[in-house]
Amino acid sequence: MKKIRLIIITLVIIFNSAVLIADDFNDWKIKFKKRAINEGVSKSTVDSLIDNTKFLSDVIKYDRYQPEFYEDTKTYISKRTSNKKVKLGKIILNKESHIINKVSSEYKVDKNLLLALMGIETNFGNYLGKMDIISSLATLSFDQRRSEFFSKELITLLRLVDENIINPSTLFGSWAGAFGNFQFMPSTIKNHAIDYNNDGSIDLKNIEDSFASAANYLNNLGWNDNIPCFYKIDLNVDIPEKYLNTSAKNIKNERKVKFFKKYIKKSSFLDNYDNLSSAIVTPDAEIVENANKLKPAYIIFDNYKLILKWNRSLRFSLAVCTLKNSFENET
Repeated sequence: MKKIRLIIITLVIIFNSAVLIADDFNDWKIKFKKRAINEGVSKSTVDSLIDNTKFLSDVIKYDRYQPEFYEDTKTYISKRTSNKKVKLGKIILNKESHIINKVSSEYKVDKNLLLALMGIETNFGNYLGKMDIISSLATLSFDQRRSEFFSKELITLLRLVDENIINPSTLFGSWAGAFGNFQFMPSTIKNHAIDYNNDGSIDLKNIEDSFASAANYLNNLGWNDNIPCFYKIDLNVDIPEKYLNTSAKNIKNERKVKFFKKYIKKSSFLDNYDNLSSAIVTPDAEIVENANKLKPAYIIFDNYKLILKWNRSLRFSLAVCTLKNSFENET
């Protein structure tokens, strides 16, 4: 009897919580619609898209439990840079070599980097996401953790629909509101996406538009094919802790490579890079319990920091550049 009573009480609590969230979410919709209209989105677009949004509880779960925040570096990278992934990338390159090589040359961005980003973001277009992006962004805007960021992204997306740049019927993607082969957020679409095949719309699930948009974005960020992303290093125990970056939020204490060499074992392989700006990252220190503060360690360069602007995760940048290097070694 006690167990049955406990189950009933639990179900009542869950039901009441769901009702409260639904009521609060409807109140949020009313306020958000007013804000969007005040910021220039047409009432017809606001009504047609926001009225149909739903609170997606799974989105909140995904937001709180991202692999970048709990997997150790070795696990994270190995999952995303397997031999299978390299083979899939080569298939895409062989099939779409004309457009990929053309875009790479035009925007001065390494084709292997483009392949790596597509491979890690969507497994070369095989996992684009099935979430209703409008509802995902609405849920994250309603949530308090990063409400203003996602509110702005949602308003940007509504404007893109208003301007007939994006077809709302295609808006299915990741839980965080990212879209297409390279998982562009609405602000990235607005600032960097290109109708490369000149068909009158931007389709980021299309090879031409998506690769050109990704290359344009990286070019605008300042990608330089002539410098590396990172090198894995072994640190001497006497390196001051202030030089160890454990978070992607703010890379600090950058120095020229020649400054750091005294703290790096067998550093002669870095001789050609003495005057490059660099920093040291030790990505497991804040994630893995009882992690060695000095291992794993990497010396990073400007290209690595540009990938952080794509996705602010130390492990994501390491995985992208690792996969990029794997493609280079295959050619």
